Amino acid sequence: MASNRISRISEEVMRALAEALRAVKDPRVQNGLVSVTHCEVTNDLRYAKVYISVLGSQEQAKEVMKGLRSAAGWLRREVGHKVQLRYAPELVFHLDASITYGAHISEMLHTLEREGKMGSEEDVQ
Repeated sequence: MASNRISRISEEVMRALAEALRAVKDPRVQNGLVSVTHCEVTNDLRYAKVYISVLGSQEQAKEVMKGLRSAAGWLRREVGHKVQLRYAPELVFHLDASITYGAHISEMLHTLEREGKMGSEEDVQ
């Protein structure tokens, strides 16, 4: 039962944070396409691990993470107002490269397909 509550709160924190990210004025955060991919709130509701995906170069991702860490206090306050918990969880940001990795794999597959190196569907069946 408690894990159900924790997962529900994690989803609420993720939604509130995604909304608050649009209002961040820091140019480092606005520089890249930033999205919240996952959020895990601890059982005591004191910390939230937030996984962030940045579509862009490694340098842009590093700058976005610096900007997010700089704006963490403001973001925590905004999340606290929206989620309405006794204590707003401290936000700990982690870079999630899964979307960038997926885009890279997709691009490689399209390149192979254009070059004719991948078998047709008839060869597979």
